[in-house]
Amino acid sequence: MVLDAEFLSRIQFAFTVGFHILFPTLNLGLALFLAIMEGVWLKTRNPKYLELCKFWTKIFALTFGMGVVSGIVMSYELGTNFGRFTEAVGGVLGSLFAYEVLSAFFLEAGFLGVMLFGWNRVSPKLHYAATFLVMIGTAISAFWIMSANSWMQTPAGYELKNGIFIVKSWWDVIFNPSVHVRFFHMMLASYITTAFVIAAVSAYYLLRKRHVSVAKTCMSFAMWAALIVVPAQILMGDAVGLEVHKYQPLKTAAIEGVWETGGSKPLLLFAVPDQEKQKNFFEIKIPYGASLINTHSLDGELLGLKSVPPKEQPYVPLVFYSFRIMVGIGMLFLLIALTGLYLRIRKRLYESKTFLRICMLVAPLGFLATISGWVTAETGRQPWVVYGLLTTADGASIIPTVHVATSLTLFITVYVIIFGFYLYYLFKTIRK
Repeated sequence: MVLDAEFLSRIQFAFTVGFHILFPTLNLGLALFLAIMEGVWLKTRNPKYLELCKFWTKIFALTFGMGVVSGIVMSYELGTNFGRFTEAVGGVLGSLFAYEVLSAFFLEAGFLGVMLFGWNRVSPKLHYAATFLVMIGTAISAFWIMSANSWMQTPAGYELKNGIFIVKSWWDVIFNPSVHVRFFHMMLASYITTAFVIAAVSAYYLLRKRHVSVAKTCMSFAMWAALIVVPAQILMGDAVGLEVHKYQPLKTAAIEGVWETGGSKPLLLFAVPDQEKQKNFFEIKIPYGASLINTHSLDGELLGLKSVPPKEQPYVPLVFYSFRIMVGIGMLFLLIALTGLYLRIRKRLYESKTFLRICMLVAPLGFLATISGWVTAETGRQPWVVYGLLTTADGASIIPTVHVATSLTLFITVYVIIFGFYLYYLFKTIRK
């Protein structure tokens, strides 16, 4: 591992995109939550729903602003740190990003003002229309971003001319083989993350016996949502795994720690992959598990990492462990959702202090699971930035290492400060 400009550029982009994804993840779920709750308020005219809408709209606005600020810098990084990549794929990804701005971001930004400041200035139905359109805008934005990233994972609808990707079919580019399952996988991840954030804030109020009526409503909604979306995410994760095995078998090999090609591969619950020795140590495994999960057959064949030279393999330990962090958090969320159902049946959902404290403690885990999933997806396709066609090394700009190191240091410093202010105002809003 050499700390050259390419490696530092990868770290810098991973840091900035990882920081940015925190905010759209929450806002995608909050937009749906607000649309549902405001719709209930319009139907019932119960002031409780209006109160919670106004409260969560403040958090949505704060998070939306952070998402915009943190996302702008990434477009510059693509040009400065990955100029050769931008030159090669600009005709494909540039248009997808433009579609995202024209069809989604303008929709969000245009109606966000009405959503935030129109409570007493426009009719309730018009305000709800603005909220609904903001929700639609966030979902469309997520689709275009996922389409662009999925094209890099499973490129389609292109032809290569002198190292430049030329679009042959926009339909095939946009609706590339992996975009459907990956889009819904990301949306469900956002809904799960938001559900447990709402549960955490509700638990905070219930433990302090403040805003109890609103807190009970939000907690009830969050636990019902978790009970629906967590199992749905497990099923969607299975669909994503099948797509990955079909189009990126080496990523599957890294996820499962499979070094030798063959069938009837065990599922490794834990292991210590050694990239240098090309083997695993301290394996805890379930026979046939990996083959069954990835091929739906006990004797299904998995491609081994040794089928390619070591320099063409992803960095296995990072892919292996990040995937298990994501899955482990998902299983924990399922357990909490089922516990919530049990407590609801026992009529103790709002009174169990232990459960409420657990809900507060797990609030950050949805974000950690989302980032772990992205680490798995992005690190697992290395050394390719466009899978099988363009390596990350060939896409990186030729710039002095010291310049990247300096900008990386500045980014980390500034982002930590900005995130500190965000958390300060977030917690202040919740306490107030």
